[in-house]
Amino acid sequence: MKRILVTGGAGFLGSHLCERLLNEGNEVLCVDNLFTGRKFNIHHLLDDKNFEFLRHDVTFPLYAEVDEVYNLACPASPVHYQFDPVQTTKTSVIGAINMLGLAKRLRIKILQASTSEVYGDPEIHPQPESYKGSVSTTGIRACYDEGKRCAETLFFDYHRQHKVAIKVMRIFNTYGPRMHPNDGRVVSNFIVQALKGQDITIFGDGKQTRSFCYVDDNIEGMYRLMNSRDGFTGPVNIGNPGEFTMLELAQLVIEMTGSKSQLKFLPLPQDDPMQRQPVIDLAKKELDWEPIVDLRTGLVKTIEYFDHLLKS
Repeated sequence: MKRILVTGGAGFLGSHLCERLLNEGNEVLCVDNLFTGRKFNIHHLLDDKNFEFLRHDVTFPLYAEVDEVYNLACPASPVHYQFDPVQTTKTSVIGAINMLGLAKRLRIKILQASTSEVYGDPEIHPQPESYKGSVSTTGIRACYDEGKRCAETLFFDYHRQHKVAIKVMRIFNTYGPRMHPNDGRVVSNFIVQALKGQDITIFGDGKQTRSFCYVDDNIEGMYRLMNSRDGFTGPVNIGNPGEFTMLELAQLVIEMTGSKSQLKFLPLPQDDPMQRQPVIDLAKKELDWEPIVDLRTGLVKTIEYFDHLLKS
């Protein structure tokens, strides 16, 4: 049995990861400052004798005895990471330094939940891990994009300089139950608006594309990466290569919810990427991983979750 630290463990992805690790027979120390994470997400785990919750901000050092670290701590939606952009950068950078310091001291493996946002508004499509990105350092999204890019730099420098065993995954758009209903991400936005019968807000002309990975597929990729062969550091893309326009997603959500919602077009936000699609050849080769849940199947479960949440 391993004792595993999950930072950001009460968040959308973190709570699903905690659940998976407990099901694999591990002890889990879930750390979260509850800025975007919610106790609601982990309420069903609190009675498990192998689960422990600690309210803590990773920008402060953490002293714990664990066997592995999954570093997921950071607000991941524009609404939340732009609320306090300085704190967002500090969470990515100082949080990485603190968690890497812990891994260095304990001589353990650490996984960084990085992001497809490191590619910025890409000039290459789809995006392989070798693409170095096209990112603004001065825009309103830079606190997140550049924070995550700097965190990757720190991970690789700790690996080279201090021999820390690292794993770096670049997460593409992920959706599913336990998304925050007000996080401003497109899947949760569209579903909540459709269920409430509100106008569905589309930024720009709706022709920009995203690739949507269901949460179970994401967690499977994350788990396989942590347990991949020694010496394989990544970075590795984890996402679904199926590509959809915002218009296609909106129309699918309206159809599946039976909503009478109309489409409402708004100006495109600053630095919003026009295309986002992963190349997952490396994940297939090294992790024997590829997503298995199609968009319609994943949306059924996600709509059920939000429908229940809105009625409760």
